[in-house]
Order: sequence, then C-alpha cells, then structure tokens
Amino acid sequence: MEKTLLRLVTTGSVDDGKSTLIGRLLYETKAVYEDQLAAVERTSKKKGQDDVDLSLLLDGLSAEREQGITIDVAYRYFETATRKFIIADCPGHEQYTRNMVTGASTAELAIILIDARNGVMTQSRRHGLLVSLLQVPHLVVAVNKMDAVGYSQAVFDDIVATYEAFSDKLDIHDITYIPVSALKGDNVTEKSANMSWYDGAPLLHHLEHAHVSQDRNLIDTRFPVQYVIRPHQDFRGFAGRMISGTFRPGEEIVALPSGRTSHIKSIVTYDGDVQEAFPPQSVTLTLTDEVDISRGDMIVRKNNLPQVSNHISATLCWMSERDPLSLNTSYYLKHTTRTVRAFVNRIVYKIDVNTLHREQADTLHLNEIARIEMKTSLPLFFDAYKTNRGTGSFILIDPVTQNTVAAGMIRDAVRTLDDVMEKPETQAEMPQKTSPNTIWTGWNIPREQREARHGHQGAILWLTGLSGSGKSTVAKRLEKQLFDSGCQTMLLDGDLLRHGLNGDLGFSDRDRSENIRRAAEVARLFFEAGHLVICTFISPFAKDRAFARGLVEDGRFFEVFVKCDLDVCKRRDPNGLYKKALSGEIKEFTGISSPYEAPETPELVVETDLQSADDIVERIVALLREQKILS
Repeated sequence: MEKTLLRLVTTGSVDDGKSTLIGRLLYETKAVYEDQLAAVERTSKKKGQDDVDLSLLLDGLSAEREQGITIDVAYRYFETATRKFIIADCPGHEQYTRNMVTGASTAELAIILIDARNGVMTQSRRHGLLVSLLQVPHLVVAVNKMDAVGYSQAVFDDIVATYEAFSDKLDIHDITYIPVSALKGDNVTEKSANMSWYDGAPLLHHLEHAHVSQDRNLIDTRFPVQYVIRPHQDFRGFAGRMISGTFRPGEEIVALPSGRTSHIKSIVTYDGDVQEAFPPQSVTLTLTDEVDISRGDMIVRKNNLPQVSNHISATLCWMSERDPLSLNTSYYLKHTTRTVRAFVNRIVYKIDVNTLHREQADTLHLNEIARIEMKTSLPLFFDAYKTNRGTGSFILIDPVTQNTVAAGMIRDAVRTLDDVMEKPETQAEMPQKTSPNTIWTGWNIPREQREARHGHQGAILWLTGLSGSGKSTVAKRLEKQLFDSGCQTMLLDGDLLRHGLNGDLGFSDRDRSENIRRAAEVARLFFEAGHLVICTFISPFAKDRAFARGLVEDGRFFEVFVKCDLDVCKRRDPNGLYKKALSGEIKEFTGISSPYEAPETPELVVETDLQSADDIVERIVALLREQKILS
C-alpha cells in the first residue's frame, strides 16, 4: 500500500521548543544519521547539558546555532510505516511571522507549541489567527515542557481553557490538545507514564491518522497555464500544474479570458501520456483545436467557472519591514501564473491579534493583518481561499525592489450597491464588466512590428496637474516636436474627450474616475499601435493614475507631474474656471472644492511657474532618450 503524504508546520513563540520537538520526531523515527547524532551529543556535552539537545539537528544557519533560535523556515522529511511527512520548522520571533506564512501556506496540519511555563503568548494567538486565515484544516496545540511544571494537569487544563476561549472566535474546526515534553520524549511518539491523567493519543499517532485526503478540492478544475510548448509545428501544448479538480482526454474545456472552447486531446507527462490529471501534477495539455492561449490564462471546465473580477476583497498580511502599505500605490500582484498591476483602495479594518477586535487603519506595518479591498489592472480568475487555496491566494511585490511585501487570501469579489441596483440605460451608468460572450482576440499586428517600422518604441506620457498648470501648453509643444522628428504621436486632451467619448460624464468622484478609466483604455489602444501617446488630464486621484499605469508594461508609462503654485494657476485662469469656482458657480472644482492627490513618485516633475515650456519639452524628450524610447 502506497504511503500517504502529510505536510505540516510547527509554530509558536520564541524558545517554545519547536526545533527540539522536530528533532525528537526525527530521532524517534530513525531519520537521523549516526554521525549527525554523535555530533549533536558532543555539542550538548560541551554546553554542559544533561540531555541531548535535539534542536541542533534543525538549526542549520550559523546564526541559529549561535543564538539557539530559528530564523529561516527549515524543511525536514521523515516517514513511518504508514505515512510520509514534510515538516516546516517556522521561526517564533515576531519579525519572522512572514516566514510562518510561507511555511503554512501549503500545510495540511499545523502544530502550535506553547511553553507550559509561560502559557498562551501573543505569538501563540497570532499564529492561531494565521492558521485560521490560511485555512490549515487541522491544528494541534502541543503544550510543551510539561517536565518543567512537574507534569501538572492543572497547568495543562488552564492553558487549554485559555486557548479555547481564543480559538472559538477563529475558523478552525479540528483542534487537538496534547501535553508533551520534547526534551524528555513524553507523549511525542509513545504515551507518557508521567502523565497518566492524559487519555489521548501521543503526537506521532495523531499525525499518522489525521485525515487529509478529503481536504483537497477535486471538484473545481483549475489549470493556470505556465508556458506554451511548441517544439515543432505539429505539437502545441500548454504546460502547468493542476491546482484543483481533474482532467481527462475528451473533456470539454474553456480557456479564460478568451472564452474559447475546445476538448482535451491528450495529457502529456515526463513519463508519457496519462488518462487523468489531478493535483498537484505538472502536466502538458494538448487540445483538439487551435486556441490562442498564453501564460497567465486559465483552462477550466465549461460548466464550472471561477469568479472573474478586477475588484476583490481579501485578507492581507503585510510582510515588509522597510515600507508600510500605501493606499492607492501600484504593486505587482502575482496570482497563480498571472501577474498584474494592483492597488489597495481601502482597508476595511485591521485585526488586533490579541482580542481579534476590528480596528480602523489607513496603513499596515510588518506582520499586521487586515481585511482590504483592492483593484487590479486586469481581471483575475479566482475562487474564495476557503474553498480553493491555489486560486484564492496571491502575493504583492514592490515594483521597485522586487521584494514580496504582502501575502493575501481572497474572500470574494467586491459588490457595490451599483452592482445590484437597476440602472438607467445610459452610457455613463452601464456596468463596466466584460460580457462572457465577448472574445479577446489579441492584436492582429504585434506592437513590436509597428515599433520597428516607426523607428521608436511606444509609450504613454501622462501629464497630470491642476487646471491652469500648463499641461496642454507643454503637451502641444511636445507633440509638435516629436511629430516633426518623424514620430507617430497622439495627443489625448481631457477637454476634447469630454466633448465626445466622455460627454455623458459629470464631475463627481465616480465620474472623474470613469473619465480616466476610459481615457486610459484609449491611450492603451494607441500604445499598442506603437504611438507616443501624450495624455493631459488633471486626473486628481492617485488610484486612477495607478490604474492607467497598470494597463501597460513597465518602462512604458511616464507620469509627468506638471507642478504649479495654486495662486499662479488662479492668476492664469485661462478659461475663467477658477473665478467661477471661487464664486460658487462651479461645484467640485479640483484645487478649490475637490482634492488633488499629487504624485508621490512620478518619473518627472516639472514646474511651469519656474521653467519655460520649451525647457520642459527638452527635459521630457531627454527622459525618453534616456529610457531608450527614442533612439
């Protein structure tokens, strides 16, 4: 009979004995080489310890051995007669909570150790919360160092009562409490004679008999495409890993986002064709039809579709020491094999780890956890994390440092009142969601071919600033200079678009955002044609500019902050708008009665009250040459 596999993670506060417990499991299951054990015995004697310090088997980094703590996630492997185990030893220090998230993200069972001498600590609660949020289906609370409290049942019962009161508020359905001494071996692999009052099974027995097969999602078939394999013209396969569900040859599939349907022709693996694919297999699918599918697309069953949305609700764990979360700042969001631009537009509440109470917040720092809402530049294909961990999880990446700054668990698509209310059939009120009956066919002539003919790369120059700051003046001179030098250009002016495409929009916050959304999509079309697109929009909200940036690849969007003192703008007042706004004739006027969110990290800042328009144009052209947009 083939042995089953259990992935588990150990967590707890600093010095609760996680490494010692795992070392004990390795030792008792004969997973330690004789020379390793001899080295550990020698080191233990040098330290003057009476018992062998089995934690030394786990602390692999020199800093860990010196400090006697765990810093990085250490993976260890062992097996018994009935099961194989992959165990992740996670650090206990608060600053390494992010490492615990990494270790627990694929775990089927978690062990939280609690030092019997100290009781339930903050990290014990934090790790319990993370186990709940990460939907680890089984939890063992191991009350360790029982030998240090005389194997007292009263101490154990008190810790159990305290943690039960806390865990009742969590979404954990299977919790087992076991009193152990990792140092002495009590209740680790064998029942302890020192704790005859405990009538449960020892830890290893529980690990061997934990039921995990039913925890896997074999219903919702999800296959994110990692890459396309085409060694010759007679073979076209789509490689990836089965996240959930199953596939068999002959079954009908649908590719997202195109909506194109086909049937599975074959399932190819390293060992040859197979008749069924299931998680976590890595396979290559071939289809009966020529379907345009690329990395980041998802192949699913026609009658079992994931949610599709670019506005999601999620639980976020912030993992960056350097920078806190900044609302409306653009990050990379990596979800399955799809990477898009995204920004957090709202923190619904932050969670107090000790009380689980909800707190108001406008940012997140290292290890803080919150319920948030965020928007993505392109739709995601997802399920709720609770039902499908593979398609319900994502990470956020800082676009500058390329560091992972957050891990997220998707709860649902965000639905607003506008989504459920009956709306007038006007262009402004029509929903912005893509119909499932429309097919994305891609670009007929690739942008790279157009750029080669134009002699320059495509780019979007987004000029933002107050009314009267000089955006249009600079933009017109810039376009003239670029056009005269042979460039393909397009100038998109906010006022001109409001006389046509956006003529149905007003100046509420919602309409302002829709104005920029439409303009950004138009700019993207010209960008894909290889043009230099010059956009002049006040675009007062950072989240809208972040959306526009996210529509094109990195290095092709240049935000130019056209800065000018408000008093200078009022004096210029070319169209008399400030005068009307100050008199109350115009409501919701940016800079007067409506806010303007200045860019924090634009590619270029120009000051029209200090520099001439010609000098500013030269600076922009120099930037384009420096970034290899112009040769």
